[in-house]
Amino acid sequence: MTRPVALSRDLLLVTGGAGFIGSNIARAAAEDGYRVVVADWLEDGPKWRNIADIPLHDVIRPESVNAFVEKEGGRLTAVVHMGAISATTERDADKIVARNIRASLDLWELCARKALGLIYASSAATYGDGADGFVDAEEAAALAALAPLNPYGWSKLFVDRRVMADVAEGRPRPPQFAGLRFFNVYGPGEAHKGDMRSVVHKIYPAAAAGESVTLFKSHDPRYPDGGQLRDFVHVSDCVEVVRWLLESPDVSGIFNVGTGVARSFADLANAVFSALGIAPDITYVDMPESLQKAYQYFTQADVAKLRSAGFTRPFTSLEDGVAAYVNGHLKPRNAVT
Repeated sequence: MTRPVALSRDLLLVTGGAGFIGSNIARAAAEDGYRVVVADWLEDGPKWRNIADIPLHDVIRPESVNAFVEKEGGRLTAVVHMGAISATTERDADKIVARNIRASLDLWELCARKALGLIYASSAATYGDGADGFVDAEEAAALAALAPLNPYGWSKLFVDRRVMADVAEGRPRPPQFAGLRFFNVYGPGEAHKGDMRSVVHKIYPAAAAGESVTLFKSHDPRYPDGGQLRDFVHVSDCVEVVRWLLESPDVSGIFNVGTGVARSFADLANAVFSALGIAPDITYVDMPESLQKAYQYFTQADVAKLRSAGFTRPFTSLEDGVAAYVNGHLKPRNAVT
């Protein structure tokens, strides 16, 4: 159903809008009646396919974002900021500061000045190894206690801390803001992500060919091989959270976006085989030593705050989400996107 949009403010800017989560948000927003402007680098690869079927209003380069907001702020409904270096393996901290921290804070300050809502991508990587749980607390002490395991997680926490400090100290802020801590997202639109693709996308070709799929062994005695646990969330659920926020301008804060249920990688692989109607065949291999010291064995979103804020839509189960992805997308397109 098309949602009503005020004609005088019908533009929606989605940074990172050709990326995985961003392109799904852009598609849904266009369906909802927004004139969607995507900001992204398409470069030499398949990323353009993510937006090829979307009736976009415009596509701009990320370096033009601030000038665009300055010019069109009066017609923008909000800014949805998904643009970032999303690789947890990226070690160039200067690049991460420029793309993840500086670009986000520039938008934060600009949206505050233009009185525009800002919905931005934070990450479950802010929680580090998860030893202290996965509660999306906003207090300064709680944020300071988090210990990310990589520069990517640090950059996301940096922005969260600055945002909440501005709010706490009464400095200028957007009329609505939401930092979304996405957990392990899977679904259509991730083919371009290389090694950062979901495990569903990685193992599908072998599973579809009737071959054994490979998962990491556990190097923690508390977890069996394949028993490492993640909160796997279908990208459509992430989109619904953003849609709800756009319709709920009085809601602000940092929110976990996950199902609230941890499932094993073995469960995930079994769901892929089940969707294909094939008996499971899993081989376990040693995890590279470089990953062992910074590996999360358990993630599970605490979604109590999201629920109490008013988001009532059920999250998609792992089996239903994987089946929809495999049979509705990977199988028809032969795992291209």
